[in-house]
Parts: sequence; structure tokens; C-alpha cells
Amino acid sequence: MRSDIRAHVSSVSFPTPLRQSRRSPLLLSLLLGAGLSGRWFFPSPDAPPTAAVLADGSPCVGVQRHVSLPLTELGNAPYVRMDGQVTEFIGGLYPGGSNTRPPAMEAAGQAIAAQILPLDANGQVDRVNGRIVMISLGMSNTQMEFQAFMDEAHRDPRVNPTLTIVSGALGGQTADRWVDPEARGWVEVDARLRHAGVTPLQVEVAWVKQTLTRGGDFPGKALELQSDLETILHNLLFHYPNLRIVFLSSRTRSYLYDRGLSPEPAAFETGFAVKWLIEAQLNGDPDLNYDPARGPVTAPFLSWGPYLWIDGLNPRSDGMTWTPEDLAEDCTHPSSSGIGKVEQMLMSFFTTDTLTTPWFLSPLLQPPVSPTIAAPTATVAAPSPTVEASPTAAAIPPTSTPTAPAADLAPAPIDAALPIGGVIGVLVIGIGAAAYLLRPKR
Repeated sequence: MRSDIRAHVSSVSFPTPLRQSRRSPLLLSLLLGAGLSGRWFFPSPDAPPTAAVLADGSPCVGVQRHVSLPLTELGNAPYVRMDGQVTEFIGGLYPGGSNTRPPAMEAAGQAIAAQILPLDANGQVDRVNGRIVMISLGMSNTQMEFQAFMDEAHRDPRVNPTLTIVSGALGGQTADRWVDPEARGWVEVDARLRHAGVTPLQVEVAWVKQTLTRGGDFPGKALELQSDLETILHNLLFHYPNLRIVFLSSRTRSYLYDRGLSPEPAAFETGFAVKWLIEAQLNGDPDLNYDPARGPVTAPFLSWGPYLWIDGLNPRSDGMTWTPEDLAEDCTHPSSSGIGKVEQMLMSFFTTDTLTTPWFLSPLLQPPVSPTIAAPTATVAAPSPTVEASPTAAAIPPTSTPTAPAADLAPAPIDAALPIGGVIGVLVIGIGAAAYLLRPKR
């Protein structure tokens, strides 16, 4: 970086009057400071836009086109793509076109949810001083939506005071960026955990919402995402060995079609990637085994989180719509109203679902239960960077109430952090300005 700065400064040609001017120390310091500031003043064109820019900019002006019924309303009917392709795949979040967890899955999930207890820094149960840590994982949309969810959780007195929520989502980090277990995203999540005063051994719950960029054929693109998600699950368990449950959501609707950052129908079809992944675990895939009684534990327990996709202006059965105004100018990232809708769906899910209320809500709101001994944690080997996949057949701080500012839960993402060059540049500008103002008058 320093050689680049020297090259930048040496390439600046100063006119003769400027070199001879008594103001040159000030102007030179301004130019040098701007050069050192570099990325701070002039962000890289490849850097993803910040949440504030996306949420507060101009709204999307996309055109409404019917994409599909939501998975939750498609039922046993075959999915028909926008181009008329009739597929062999049916709807529903779970097998058989159902939106309800099968009874055996529900029972297993409730048993695991009851084992989510406050842990100390070493991952041992500590009901007095321990923490339950929940993280998110995903790209920029996930980051924006989960931040709003954390803010609301801080304000909600129903939330368990032993719960620490940490945003692990990062702008620009789509599913393919998380398949490497040593990728920068994992390093940043660990840094955010440290900032929140917790450790990886205290992470017990995760919400994952991921995608891949651009369109693609079906089911090929959805299968690619399913494969990446499976690898991400292995990586999650590798980094956070006490992780109990992962809740998954697919994308919100886009108002781009066929082309663009994350267009339809590919955005809708991310739901099939989640659906097939969960069905693979239900069918006993050993690469997704969560039960130590059935062999080595290779993944946490999986369940749908809130289903977010809505077919635009066509109301869902719950009455919700997704308008162009719910998206930013790029018709892909949520606007302020879109963020609010996702936050509403997240809060509704985590405060009512049978697998979340035992640990998300305050114990004062829970019915009395017998003490549960946590199951032993499995030893997880370093994951492979790739996984084959195929479709199936058919931080709240330790206080009595969550009132700390949301910034404590989510440190600034990497792309928003102030580079060292920016700090040096500001100092150089300040010193130069002070020297000019205090110079002896002639």
C-alpha cells in the first residue's frame, strides 16, 4: 500500500505558481492526506453499497410480473417457471407439499431446543452467568434485515436477557464466499463475537439466508446453492461446535427478471435449495446427520425460519405484498420499508415458533420444565470445501432487560471499517492546516 501511495504522490504534477506559493504547505498536505486517505474518500468501485445508501436511496422502478405462487401456497402442484417450463418439483416447505414440520422432526427439534441453555466461555452450562449466542450468516440483504431484527429485539422486553445476538452477515459475501472454512467471513464473525464479549463455544443458534448472484437454469442453479449451503453447515459446526439449530430462509422477491444481480425466477428458486437441503437431512443423509445416536454428527439440526418470498403485488395468504418500493434502486436490496417487513417476519417467527420460544423468550414467560442435560458435543473434523448435492424425489448484554444500543451487537462490517490510510490522511490534513494557520505573518 505504501508503494502505491508513493507512486500516486510522485505522479502528481504541481504547476510552478503552486510550488512558489506560500500556501503550498497547506495544499501539499491536503493532497498528500487525500492520497493517503485513498479508499476512505474514494471507495473501491467493487465495494458493495452500504446499508444506509441502499435503504435511503431511490426506490426500485421494476415492473410487476407473475413469477410463481409462494412455496407456502404451491402445495402439491408442480412448479411452472416463468418461461412455461413445467418442472417435476412441488411446493411446500416440507415433504408432501406441507408447511408444517413432520411429527418426528418436530419432536426432535423441540428436544434440541430445550437443550439450548446459557453457556460459559468454555461451552459449559452456566445458568447464572452464561450466555446463549445467536448469529446470522449471509450477504448484504441478510446484514441489513438482521440489524433491524436486532434493534427490535433490544426494545422487546419479552426477549431472554441471557441472549446475545451477533450479526455475522457481510456485504458481498454470497454463499460461494463461505465454502472455504478459512475465508475472511469466518474471521470477521469471530472478531464480532469477541467484540460482543462471547466465544465461539457459546454459539448455539444461527439464522442463515444466502444466495448466489445472477440467474441460471433450473434446477441447476438451486442445486449449486444447496451444495454451498451444505458446505456452509459443515463450516458452521467446525467453527461453532456447540451449534444446535440452524434456521434457514430463502431470498425475498426481486423486481429484476432473468438478468441482473439476483433476478427472478432464480430468487424464488433459492427456496428449493433450502427445501431440498432440509429434506435431505430428513431422509437420513449422513453428511447432514445431527443425531449422535445415528453416527458421527456432521451438521446441526435444520429447520425453516420465516419464509420471506412474496410474489410482488399479489398478496400472500397472510395478506403481505412486496412492492417495488420495498426495494432499493437496484431492485435487489431492500429499502427501509422492505427491511421493516422482513424484520416483522423474523420477530413473529422467533417469538412464536415452538423451536425458538424455549430460548428466545425470557424464562419468566416460559412454563416450568424439568432441567435438561445438554447432549455431549461432537468432535468435528475440518470440512471439505465441496459437497455433492441432489434434490429429493417429490448482543443483548447481560442485564435484566435488553436495552443496550444495537451497535454493541454488530461491529462495523469490514467494508465499512476506516482504513489506516484514512486515519493517517486525516492527521496529515489537520497538521498541514494548523501549520498554515499558525505560520508567522510576513
